[in-house]
Amino acid sequence: MIWTFDTLKAKGHPRWRLYYADVLKAEKTGPHQVKFTFRTGANRELPSIVGELPVLSKAYWNDRDFAKTTLEIPLGSGPYKIDSFDPGRSVTYRRVPDYWGKDLPVNIGRNNFDVIRYDYYRDQTVALEAFKAGAYDIRVENVSKNWAIGYDSPALASGLIKKEQIPNKVPQGMQAFGFNTRRPIFQDARVRRALGYLFDFEWTNKALFYGAYTRTKSYFSNSDLASSGTPGPDELKLLEKYRGQIPDVVFTEVYAPPTTDGSGDIRGNLRAALDLLAQAGWNVKNGQLVDAKGTPFRFEFLLDQPEFERVVLPFIQNLARIGIVANVRTVDPAQYENRMQNFDFDMTVMLYPESLSPGNEQRDFWTTESGKQQGGRNLLGIASPAVDDLVSLIIEAPDRQSLVTRVHALDRVLLAGYYVIPNWHFPYFRVASWDKFARPAVSPPYGLAIETWWVDPAREAVLDAKRQQH
Repeated sequence: MIWTFDTLKAKGHPRWRLYYADVLKAEKTGPHQVKFTFRTGANRELPSIVGELPVLSKAYWNDRDFAKTTLEIPLGSGPYKIDSFDPGRSVTYRRVPDYWGKDLPVNIGRNNFDVIRYDYYRDQTVALEAFKAGAYDIRVENVSKNWAIGYDSPALASGLIKKEQIPNKVPQGMQAFGFNTRRPIFQDARVRRALGYLFDFEWTNKALFYGAYTRTKSYFSNSDLASSGTPGPDELKLLEKYRGQIPDVVFTEVYAPPTTDGSGDIRGNLRAALDLLAQAGWNVKNGQLVDAKGTPFRFEFLLDQPEFERVVLPFIQNLARIGIVANVRTVDPAQYENRMQNFDFDMTVMLYPESLSPGNEQRDFWTTESGKQQGGRNLLGIASPAVDDLVSLIIEAPDRQSLVTRVHALDRVLLAGYYVIPNWHFPYFRVASWDKFARPAVSPPYGLAIETWWVDPAREAVLDAKRQQH
């Protein structure tokens, strides 16, 4: 364990250094005991976090370069092991029959499949067609158009495939069009706010999503951690010391993204955007939005999923109406990840997932240090002492009520910075499967937990018989 801790901090992904920043050292105190020394005693979640530390084999890595990528299957100790793989195409896991933890109470009823295979598809349209053809068994759908009409097929009509919307209480966090504020054109919050007027969510939801989604208005949506209304007394007491460092609207206004009537006519929003851009020094000349030097406003929208193009392109058309030139570039996942690691983008779709107990991960999401560190998850480039301080306060929250208050405060400050244009969320898991599986009668509220499903022999026999008939 000590070797794992030291190695992850020294040679692992940069986020490990941030995650364990408040752990000073690990020491052996007995044959089966390790002592971790914390920077302070304020981070009440840290003992639990350290208890979740994955333990790697020092002997295995002793003659291997930990920092170097490899296709050699590493030594592990989980319920499954990699049985085979085809790089870029598939990976197959086989259950370990003598897994040391199989009889622990926490594992009873889990890990029921003997073999699990993951197939990789570069094109989601191809992936959907492969599912309908029976190339794989379970699909979690996140595209509303697919869910509405994409599964229509003889297999669905005859009951071979079933679709389920499984309710959950999972905090939805923030999915959004995110600005890279390291770029000069996005450093003025008025510019970022102005572009938010040009994304027509209501039309998008009606025309593209079959009305399936709810607009996201918080970085902690679908939970009690989402701020609402104006700050209460406890929040005001917390925020007062940042007055002058954070936007004044944090204290007086309720955040709400711009809205439309869904008709596609956004003239009012266009005027509001142009007013904000003029305040920031951008004006339309000869059909182009330019600054005082005549430099045109242009940027690239980077994607790794072609499905998002249908959402982004209408947004870009609205941008063009006020003279902004925006281009879409869709790249493969490896190139996309590399560019994200190096903050080499203008705007992209970002997802910041949240739990019911925010803690150390907030340091990686929002702090100045993470924004400067290659591989950090502060992709937005936020550099705010107030945000840094609020993150520390969240990590050090002594009880649930103070945690909620501090998260509300952070949420308000982030929203008032207009670092993103919020997208949408949906409080269900949309799962399509070939009808051979059974699952517990009670679904866990905070996860899909497919590892608790199993193959029902009777259903599988019926499915096989129906397939032969078709």
